[in-house]
Amino acid sequence: MSGSSTGRTQQPDEFRPLADRMRPRNLDEFVGQRHLVGPGKPLRRTIESAHLHSMVLWGPPGTGKTTLARIIANHCDAAFVSLSAVTAGVAAIRDAVERARRLRREQGRATVLFVDEVHRFNKAQQDAFLPHVEDGTLFFIGATTENPSFELNGALLSRVRVYVLKPLSVADIRRLVDAALTDDQRGLGARGVHMTPELRDLIAQAADGDARRALNFLELAVDLAAAEGEPPRVSRTHVEEAVGASLRRFDKGGDVFYDQISALHKAVRGSAPDAALYWFCRMVDGGADPRYVARRVIRMASEDIGNADPRGLALALDAAQAYERLGSPEGELAIAQAILYLACAAKSNAVYKAYNAAMEDARSSGSLEVPVHLRNAPTRLMRALGYGKAYRYAHDEPDAYAAGETYLPSELEGRRYYEPVDRGLERRIREKLQWLREQDRAARSGTR
Repeated sequence: MSGSSTGRTQQPDEFRPLADRMRPRNLDEFVGQRHLVGPGKPLRRTIESAHLHSMVLWGPPGTGKTTLARIIANHCDAAFVSLSAVTAGVAAIRDAVERARRLRREQGRATVLFVDEVHRFNKAQQDAFLPHVEDGTLFFIGATTENPSFELNGALLSRVRVYVLKPLSVADIRRLVDAALTDDQRGLGARGVHMTPELRDLIAQAADGDARRALNFLELAVDLAAAEGEPPRVSRTHVEEAVGASLRRFDKGGDVFYDQISALHKAVRGSAPDAALYWFCRMVDGGADPRYVARRVIRMASEDIGNADPRGLALALDAAQAYERLGSPEGELAIAQAILYLACAAKSNAVYKAYNAAMEDARSSGSLEVPVHLRNAPTRLMRALGYGKAYRYAHDEPDAYAAGETYLPSELEGRRYYEPVDRGLERRIREKLQWLREQDRAARSGTR
């Protein structure tokens, strides 16, 4: 901060980041997560009753996981021991356990072991504190941005309760910005910052649900304004410089990544072109590799459109190739074109269902023999054994169809996998298959 040139004395506490200084100290100051800490909600009841239990707080960055852990420990008069899974090893865990034992023995006081980014702990590290959670030596609170189901071992998960934190709303973050600008003790109130409501809204929106990010943006914008004089008068230019090219939340490989590609796929399947285009743009804006999206779009063409509109697959392949030829940003438009076409196309998952059903039979029915009449017979011995005998060449049959002929192993005779839907081109395919089956019935009954 720039206090020296204006004669303003800088207090030692001011060297702490604004986001740290404004950290809520109790539930009354805590913003957001009303589904957990609102009146009568489960976690609030736990805190107010001072009944500690081990838990995992799962949510995006800046949603209050660390703060909530501290509030829980303070309200329950428990010691708070914080470890980072990035730097802590088994030795650090053992030290924390020993400290917890000493506090319980000497002071009768509980200990909360808070592990930030707990998803980075390996199995050995998780196992190191598991027995001490079980015997009550300490209460474990883990914070993670990753899905605990995938990142924590089953033994630990079975002993904790998982609470899901959500991104803060723009209104919630605006409250935090206003509080930071008016708080004389911990915030920027004593500096007399001039900042319009529109600029406060801009920061709240740019934060993308992350309280820490919002306060960092605010602090930087105020510092940029202060460099031009005190009291700081924050302009739109200052805010835009502070926000910079901040990307929307998008983690390549984490939950948000898979949530967004899932939303794109479901929008295409649900024939919602506008939503599909939005999620594609969100992913591109957030740094997703368009090649990955293009591959998923090709899959959508087969899984959800299939033979109801075979042009969808061709267009998806063309879009992927167009991106390879053009690169960014021109190539994204071809992918967007394919996405919109697929979203508007007739839908059928008949191919997808048929493939899965046939694969299940192939895996579960063993090595069923190829019927003799379908076998290749390149040698005299094979012909003598009857290979290919009685095979009916379809092109020599009426309508190029050998009515009544069978092509599956005898054990699977009559099995049907592909059932075209009554939409798009598959309507005509359905009619054709029904006609062919009628020819089969007639041939087998001798009426053909």
